[in-house]
Amino acid sequence: MSPMRKATRQIHVAGVAIGAGAPCSVQSMCSTDTRDVSATLSQINELTEVGCEIIRCAVPDLDAASALAKIKKESPIPVIADIHFDYKLALKVLEGGIDGLRLNPGNIGEKWKVAEIVTSASERKVPIRIGVNAGSLEKELLERYGHPSPEAMVESALGHIRILEDLNYREIKVSLKASDVMKTVEAYRLFSRQSDYPLHIGITEAGTLFSGTIKSSVGLGILLAEGIGDTMRVSLTGAPKDEVRVGYDILKAIGLRQRGVNFVSCPTCGRCQIDLISVAEKVERMLQGVDRQITVAVMGCAVNGPGEAREADVGIAGGCGEGLIFRHGEIIRKVPEEQLADALIEEIAKL
Repeated sequence: MSPMRKATRQIHVAGVAIGAGAPCSVQSMCSTDTRDVSATLSQINELTEVGCEIIRCAVPDLDAASALAKIKKESPIPVIADIHFDYKLALKVLEGGIDGLRLNPGNIGEKWKVAEIVTSASERKVPIRIGVNAGSLEKELLERYGHPSPEAMVESALGHIRILEDLNYREIKVSLKASDVMKTVEAYRLFSRQSDYPLHIGITEAGTLFSGTIKSSVGLGILLAEGIGDTMRVSLTGAPKDEVRVGYDILKAIGLRQRGVNFVSCPTCGRCQIDLISVAEKVERMLQGVDRQITVAVMGCAVNGPGEAREADVGIAGGCGEGLIFRHGEIIRKVPEEQLADALIEEIAKL
């Protein structure tokens, strides 16, 4: 059963709708040097293949801003420019046709600089994401609150929003990220009670594939289960493709989106009489490129195995050095342990 989504405004990053009940989109950020157009486009294409719907690129200087115009023209998905401090970089990427900006107007400087960005963005219908990070809050907020609390993060976001609203600009989405999971969750909860701007959710600096996946799954899972979150990025110290895969798995677990295979495998125990870990890992690797909305079960024993396998579209129920292959609840065949993974993939192909 899917959670009820909080009602938010809707904006568009090129053709991707965000907010107002649109599917929670999955984003990532290129790890390449934006000035290397070929490498960046190659990574964007790889990310698109695994389902990335919006990509963000760093813009540290004018060379990167110029390169981003070329990248945008050939990118198969919308491109967002990551801008900090320099309004000229924002104007340059807007001229180059960028689909979205990530910048905090309070960090740009004089109001006339922000006004120039807003004028250009408004003409092109380009949205802006205000990205509040606990690690870079304004000094006056840190002095007042003593530390980057959820309340300080929300006040920072509302301050940036006021700058844009004073310029009659409302094509806004907001993120409030911290590396602390529950601080992030509470910041999003507080903001969500006060505003209906769509939210980009994520746990920043979450960690490596293992620890980052755990932190992101807990934090984003809580928010999504409460109906909070219109677009998301899983921040991992690792390959951007893993960010996308983990993002979809979180959405799948919450019941919000279905992409790829729903893979079920048992934790193993003393009842198991096959090398289930090797079989499960091999099957999971072989399924990574399969974008089919099916359930695959790899079970190790005769206690829970047959029931789980029968509930799946295809599955394995392990025995003593062998296993049964199921398809739609029916036993198809019995095969030796060393052939189980390949036999299961064969049955998936028949679907």
